[in-house]
Amino acid sequence: MKIAIIGLGYVGLPLGLRFTEAGVSVLGLDVDPVKVDSINNGYSYIRHIDSERIQNARESKALEASTDFARVAEVEAILICVPTPLDKHRDPDLSYVLKSGEAIAPHLGKNIGGRKKLVVLESTTYPGTTDTDLRGILEENSGLEAGVDFYLAFSPEREDPGRQDHSVKTIPKVMGGYTSECLARSVELYSKALDSVHPVSSCRVAEATKLTENIFRSVNIALVNELKTVFHEMDINVWDVIDAAATKPFGYMPFYPGPGLGGHCIPIDPFYLTWKAREYDQHTRFIELAGEINTSMPDYVVSRVAEALNEDSKSIKGSKILMLGMAYKPNVDDDRESPSYVLMRKLEDRGAQVSYNDPYVPIIKVTREHPEFAGRESVEITDAYDCILVATHHDVYSSFDFRAFTSPVVDTRNCILHCPSKYFRA
Repeated sequence: MKIAIIGLGYVGLPLGLRFTEAGVSVLGLDVDPVKVDSINNGYSYIRHIDSERIQNARESKALEASTDFARVAEVEAILICVPTPLDKHRDPDLSYVLKSGEAIAPHLGKNIGGRKKLVVLESTTYPGTTDTDLRGILEENSGLEAGVDFYLAFSPEREDPGRQDHSVKTIPKVMGGYTSECLARSVELYSKALDSVHPVSSCRVAEATKLTENIFRSVNIALVNELKTVFHEMDINVWDVIDAAATKPFGYMPFYPGPGLGGHCIPIDPFYLTWKAREYDQHTRFIELAGEINTSMPDYVVSRVAEALNEDSKSIKGSKILMLGMAYKPNVDDDRESPSYVLMRKLEDRGAQVSYNDPYVPIIKVTREHPEFAGRESVEITDAYDCILVATHHDVYSSFDFRAFTSPVVDTRNCILHCPSKYFRA
């Protein structure tokens, strides 16, 4: 059996490798020739994915990458794992999904082994994308009918880069089909590689499931971020409070504050529902309030940096600040939507000179939101700065000994174990 995966990033690559390890041949498709060449040469460009896995798949001839989307004619199923960002007005940008649909549509009519092709969208989006927007593009550009001439389904990705206790194989896969036949075909496919597939009644239920998961996180993170600012004024350590509350064996789940939201899901996905809800004259007040609180956190952190510098009779303007961590989460190289970029921009706008250290991000690549930082390189951690700002809780920072440092350390993650005398939580 042979399938194609469109989009070889943090979702598509591990998914493709899982299918190869289950005995399925995978054709990886991407518009980035660098990724394609890396895979074909047996090298990983994602830090937490070992090159050995790619090399094994290449040696067994189970994995190949290409930029030629016409090659979907060779496969039984096409899994779309492309970005779904927001534009500057916080409106959904489905261009990557729709362009993928346009590219594959002319090749949907060629059945393999007498079987109709299956198209599965994995990119997070609003309810109705699969059975309306994507279906329309596929049918218009192929002359075929979904559910009759080809199968169509939605299965939200649940990738969590760097996680050790769960994997693509073990995380239950939610699956919604355009028709019952589409659902059966997609469950059959994913069951070859994953331990558990959870079918639901429609594509829209599956799309809403992923949004609900991420809205749950966004709202609860906003709650503890708000509590952090309140408890700070009361001279109460919010992390101590959360740890104590977490001892309750029921009715409570711990969430932790931070300098802002990061990653490919939580800062973006809730607003897909906000945008779609307006079509039904509905207003998502919880989501919007959570967004306001979470996006205000970098300003709060900057104010705490100002307080720390004040203790040394300094201002942000003209100060040299070392930021620790550009990745949005610990021990990975994933810097998508990282609040560190927002912090860097806000500090520099106020006249600071900002350097950074991150062993997982040795050089900043071009990002959609902050291309001006591309090319900056990680520097060593030294005491030669007016302030050190901990933005990401990498293990290397937790174990780093700051006790001899004279510069203040502002810790947004409560992760420093060996603190200097001038230590501030933010």
